[in-house]
Amino acid sequence: MIKKIGVLTSGGDAPGMNAAVRAVVRTALSKGMEVYGIRRGYVGLISGDIFQMDERSVSDIIHRGGTVLYTARCPEFRTEEGVEKARAKCEELGIEGLVVIGGDGSFRGAADLSAKGVLCVGIPGTIDNDIACTDYTIGFDTAMNTAMEMVDKLRDTSQSHDRCSVVEVMGRGAGHIAVNTGIACGATDIITKEVPYDIDKIAKVMLEKKSKGKQHFVVIVAEGIGHSQEIATMLQEKTHIETRATILGHVQRGGNPTLRDRVEATRMGYYAVELLEQGIGNRVVGIKDSKLVDYDIQEALQMSKPYDEKLHHIAEQIAF
Repeated sequence: MIKKIGVLTSGGDAPGMNAAVRAVVRTALSKGMEVYGIRRGYVGLISGDIFQMDERSVSDIIHRGGTVLYTARCPEFRTEEGVEKARAKCEELGIEGLVVIGGDGSFRGAADLSAKGVLCVGIPGTIDNDIACTDYTIGFDTAMNTAMEMVDKLRDTSQSHDRCSVVEVMGRGAGHIAVNTGIACGATDIITKEVPYDIDKIAKVMLEKKSKGKQHFVVIVAEGIGHSQEIATMLQEKTHIETRATILGHVQRGGNPTLRDRVEATRMGYYAVELLEQGIGNRVVGIKDSKLVDYDIQEALQMSKPYDEKLHHIAEQIAF
């Protein structure tokens, strides 16, 4: 029977992480476990920035963005010495299992720690929804809604000035935020690394639409493409339509999590503790066809997630 577990958040923050922390803490306490919060991810695990949590430690956090445990990158943990320091700290405190909330990099660290005898269960928390072993990651829905709201506001000023807005949304490694935001906002075009794009073709479409009476345009660009200012400049040169670039940036990481992010984070947090209760580690929790599943961490890291090209095609077909 596992008696003590720890919980940490690592990598980029995502709305809903607090809901996951809350679920882990209260589920573990209900099962008679002691729970330790680890601040700033693996940095805090190595340095010992660790404190015991009770049910009140997670009061009034389910609706808050960010992470009350803070987060950080930890280059030291990528070394054998860093992993050994983390293992030793767990042994010193009697922590037998860890719940790691983060992305692929966080899970690689969890796999290394699992190999040293500390049971680790990962929960996918990243706004990019780019973790292959799960249909959904914590923070994705909130980030898309934030991006949609910002694009809607930009559309107002674009319409007022007969302007084109080139809007860069997050998604360094995948275009999931871009394609969903683009279709939700009625974008003229969506540019992601998964689907080849042609600036001349986009400019031609804009001019065709302008000839039919359309006066303002929105082009969504995924962060993985980048150079949004250059894209805006080229479109303006080719169309003579005033074009401005806006990079939404880290605003997409913030804000109160949506209902979906709160519920999915709670489900996954509960499930992670159930695995540890059974003495099961080296796993990543995921959602497949709305059901909770878990995979070996190494197996999960080898998976690939397809891009929804059909959705991209739909967006192109109905963008008038």
